[in-house]
Amino acid sequence: MAPPAKDAAGFAYQRCRWCGTPSFRRLLCPVCASSDLETERSTGPGIVVQSRVVHRGTGAARNEALVRFPEDFVVPCRIVGTAPHLVWVGAGVRPARGTVVGSAVGEVLFELCDDATDDARW
Repeated sequence: MAPPAKDAAGFAYQRCRWCGTPSFRRLLCPVCASSDLETERSTGPGIVVQSRVVHRGTGAARNEALVRFPEDFVVPCRIVGTAPHLVWVGAGVRPARGTVVGSAVGEVLFELCDDATDDARW
């Protein structure tokens, strides 16, 4: 099985060929324990379902969130490109473009679809 092209739209995830369950970064299907997983691309932006500001381990605050995609899988990630306190539950997110200084290898990074740059929306 060939991996999807880098320039393909959407976020890559895995779907079990046996039961059809979508998942992210798994060796086995979380439902049927099959190892027959196929890589697919998400059809739309993700929606933040949980968001928190974290100060642990770094000098600067950062945002950690859980994002649900239309295919019904959840991804733990960091939201970058905006102040951590401006990420709200229900916000649309997309994969972050380019590289982010200070991010760990393999860390999942997203950015808001509509940029919130100040506290004006509150």
